Amino acid sequence: MARVLTRRELGRALLARQWLLERTGAATEEAVTGLVGMQAQAPYAPYFGLWSRLRDFGTADLADALTGRRLVRIALMRSTVHLVTAADYRALRPWAQPALDRELDTAFKKDLAGLDRAAVAESGRALLGARHLTPKELGAALRERWPDREPRALATVVRNLVPLVQVPPRAVWGAGGTTRYATAAGWTGAEPDAGADAGRIVLRYLAAFGPASAADLQTWAGRTRLRPVLDELRPRLAVFRDEGGTELFDLPDAPRPGADVRAPVRFLPEYDNLLASHADRTRVISDENRKRIGTRNGMRAAFLVDGQVAGAWKLRRDTAPATLEIDPFRPLTATERADVEAEGHRLLHFAAPGTTHDITW
Repeated sequence: MARVLTRRELGRALLARQWLLERTGAATEEAVTGLVGMQAQAPYAPYFGLWSRLRDFGTADLADALTGRRLVRIALMRSTVHLVTAADYRALRPWAQPALDRELDTAFKKDLAGLDRAAVAESGRALLGARHLTPKELGAALRERWPDREPRALATVVRNLVPLVQVPPRAVWGAGGTTRYATAAGWTGAEPDAGADAGRIVLRYLAAFGPASAADLQTWAGRTRLRPVLDELRPRLAVFRDEGGTELFDLPDAPRPGADVRAPVRFLPEYDNLLASHADRTRVISDENRKRIGTRNGMRAAFLVDGQVAGAWKLRRDTAPATLEIDPFRPLTATERADVEAEGHRLLHFAAPGTTHDITW
């Protein structure tokens, strides 16, 4: 009979894979690879996510990798923008394509009815081969050929069928800039792989997020019908069950710390994949608090206490002093409050060096 892993044990395992029990000495690009990308529609979110995970991380490490085209921001899993290495864009884009197709078939079904999507995609590819365009500019240019169609829908067809990257200075720390697209092939010099190596990608998911169920895997990928991939891999995997009896899969030698391992305070950015990559997320956030961090358009930045989301935070760098606003979801002990403030001051020194700092509750 498969061993049962408690919710707390599952949480500790996830935090260990995510380098949130102990910061790692990995370099930026190595870490992004190990995390199988970082959700990044909030342009500066990965800076804070990497700071919370790496022992020696500076904003220039990520900014230089973006301008050097070693890291790219591109729509992948769940049709959301992810930060990945240039090599991983090639592997992960075919894997993510069903989620991108489904978005067109659902959110834009009415707008795209009867449209030759392939023709729109090729027209967009040609436009972006000439110059980088904002989504609005791309949609307007496409509408000249399809005047009866909504520009946003036309631009999304190109985004979802032609791999596009958001080019710097977008998401470059201290520079900023609006979203402008280039084709990923033109920007990186390489086309996506011919097809997804599903087994390899699932093993990478388990290394970063396991132990996990089939439903967890599908939530992360934004895809369905992935149970057969896990079944094919079963001889190579360790199999467990959670307290509710759900079957969980993992790499045999992956870290699974005990429930008593200390979990330090950590600050997570908006949309962090730690909180978006399982169907059952109670290993790190209660269902009640999951509602509290949810917003109309996404997910608030959150902080962890003893391995669980205990509140949300917001940083105001444009004020004097730079201020970290902390919104706890439960009463904190004096020791917990002191630990949150200590980590908060470290966050302020990282994000707003050379100025005065304040923390408000």
